[in-house]
Amino acid sequence: MAASKKQHKEALDYHEFPKPGKIKVVPTKKYASQHDLGLAYSPGVAIPCQEIEKDKQKVYNYTNKGNLVGVISNGTAVLGLGNIGPEASKPVMEGKALLFKIFADIDVFDIEIDEEDPQKFIETVKNIAPTFGGINLEDIKAPEAFEIEERLKAELDIPIMHDDQHGTAIISAAALLNALELADKKIDKVKIVVSGAGSAAIACAKLYVLLGAKKENIVMFNSKGALKKGQEGLSAGQKEFATEKSYDSLADAMKGSDVFLGLSIGGLVSAKMLKSMNDNPIVFAMANPDPEIDYDLAIKTRDDVIMATGRSDFPNQVNNVLGFPFIFRGALDVEATKINEEMKMAAVKALAELAKKPVPEQVNIAYCETKLQFGRDYIIPKPFDPRLIGEIPPAVAKAAIESGVARNKITNWDAYKSELLERMGNEDKITRLLMSRAKSNLKKIVYAEADHIDVLKAAQQVYEDKIAIPILLGRREIILELMEELDFESEYITIIDPKSDEQLPDLKKYAKTLWEKRQRKGITLYEAEKLMRERNYFAAMMVVENDADAMLSGYSRSYPKVLKPILEIIGKEKGVSKIAATNLMNTAKGPIFISDTSININPDAIELARIAQMTAYTVKMFGIVPNVAMVSYSNFGSSNHPSAKKINDAVNYLHENYPEIHVDGELQVDFALNRKLRHNKFPFSKLKDKRVNTLIYPNLDAANGTYKLLKELNTADSIGPILMGLDKPAHVFQLGASVEEMINMSAVAAIDAQQKAKRKRKK
Repeated sequence: MAASKKQHKEALDYHEFPKPGKIKVVPTKKYASQHDLGLAYSPGVAIPCQEIEKDKQKVYNYTNKGNLVGVISNGTAVLGLGNIGPEASKPVMEGKALLFKIFADIDVFDIEIDEEDPQKFIETVKNIAPTFGGINLEDIKAPEAFEIEERLKAELDIPIMHDDQHGTAIISAAALLNALELADKKIDKVKIVVSGAGSAAIACAKLYVLLGAKKENIVMFNSKGALKKGQEGLSAGQKEFATEKSYDSLADAMKGSDVFLGLSIGGLVSAKMLKSMNDNPIVFAMANPDPEIDYDLAIKTRDDVIMATGRSDFPNQVNNVLGFPFIFRGALDVEATKINEEMKMAAVKALAELAKKPVPEQVNIAYCETKLQFGRDYIIPKPFDPRLIGEIPPAVAKAAIESGVARNKITNWDAYKSELLERMGNEDKITRLLMSRAKSNLKKIVYAEADHIDVLKAAQQVYEDKIAIPILLGRREIILELMEELDFESEYITIIDPKSDEQLPDLKKYAKTLWEKRQRKGITLYEAEKLMRERNYFAAMMVVENDADAMLSGYSRSYPKVLKPILEIIGKEKGVSKIAATNLMNTAKGPIFISDTSININPDAIELARIAQMTAYTVKMFGIVPNVAMVSYSNFGSSNHPSAKKINDAVNYLHENYPEIHVDGELQVDFALNRKLRHNKFPFSKLKDKRVNTLIYPNLDAANGTYKLLKELNTADSIGPILMGLDKPAHVFQLGASVEEMINMSAVAAIDAQQKAKRKRKK
């Protein structure tokens, strides 16, 4: 599918700005002084060099080799682009590097080699291999890919894996084990039909055989038909799965089959073909973006089908990111000499078992599921499941040790698992979770300043990424002009100009509602009609009247001016005395919520307690268990000053009235955020052994200053301010917010609308 002009430019801009590429190298040691530099380079660096010269294994002690993977390609089989060459493949390799880092905290150098001759390619990789703790081969065409991987595995003493082959094989094998269990079928009895005969298909078939499938029960097709014994032009891998049986077509082979594995092209499988399969058919249709059979068609055709695809918008996504980061993580951590079949099998079984374990509420919330549990729609874990990093690498590492390919032995597995979980505190997957959750139940969001180009850019991306359904509010002619400029084309987008004659009926209806609500607070019907011509009043009334699910404004107007109509029209939720605001900061220590950042100047103890209560609820909305520190300049009563005492009083109130909230204080910020420091000094704290993710400040000065300081000094996302305590969803952008910030706030508004609707249904 050809990209639009807008998509074309957006993709190029993403890779070029603010600086070209997607990865960078950063120092991990101090370098401020001449003393530091003398240790980093000459003369101090000579000492570790001499130690490594005596014992090569010490390279793992003194360099980053043990956490460094080379992603290496010659660009001969890139995505769906084919042989595009090494330079053109570099964006893909950088993308792979990014996935290694964000999912498993593995550093990567991407290496693009201008060489198609297998022997020369192998020699080049061997020559640079001392740099790396492992090598991920990527996008190399078959059959050369098989020879290259096998030779490098045999001739090098570090883990080598061609992910295009083995990643898909490992994930689909885990899914197959669980699907067979649900279908009550034995792997050595099932007939398996494979559409596609490339490297991934062959790797899948080989792994299925290791699990117990019989080769004689597997039939594999390429574009010319079933692979047959004696057929010319077959690779060594394809010959393994050539059959002596005769099949007229894929449809013929699927009759009476139990498993279909598709790694070919979309639309190959018809409803009739699916109906011809045995009871409880297992269908892995993994062509992207269009599966071999449409998911909805398959489910409609057979209610007993167990289906997986490569797509994230259907259940059971077979996604390589479930495998390669965690397999390499485990292999690197034991300094493995290779990734062998035992390690792959350990990953398969760990993934399969993880799908059977109770799913954390964080994952349910992230995917907008009431309760994910092992079954036909959940046979493999979700890619954003935070347990993956703690489950797959230990299984792989244990298999490496037991099979004799590990040079480093792990003895304290609990400590290792804790270390793995700590590694992931510095990445911002919460933003991805937000987007995924918003997409699960689309809400209508009215953008009150849609005649500003950046607001419109944000609304456009929200629409195109299916995060929410935008309603554009503002001067119609300007919005249409900007939409044309942005190549924002959609007949389904609603544009509203509150001052136009076309909107007069709605304006009068909204004005009457406002007048009836506030006629005893000094407002006349004429004044209500006048106010309704002001976009923020109009937008707020759209939400009140359920013509929109949420509103966003504030890009071009001061915070107080936007907040006033929201408070007057939407008002506070029942039982809330004061609204408040929190900001989510994605920091190196993980997500941290800071309250109150924009509303209450100097709240008293009870108000602070209620701010903490509302913030804890908001944190849960993000799928995170709130651990709340009430912060001050003092620790646990060390000061009797009123500002410290009110924190202490707020904590006591929460302990007495809301004992389910993990909260304590007052605490200085360093003690709040440093678990070890806090435990050593205050072992009695109710936050013992917990990672604090929520900070409640005593006043607006402190909270606002902290959040803005972090925002300027931290390169991670800032999301907020998130308004808490309103009766209906409304949020206010920071003045001049970036497009990215507005997109993030759109996801927050959508999730807020989802949650408020759910609460109202329960009532």
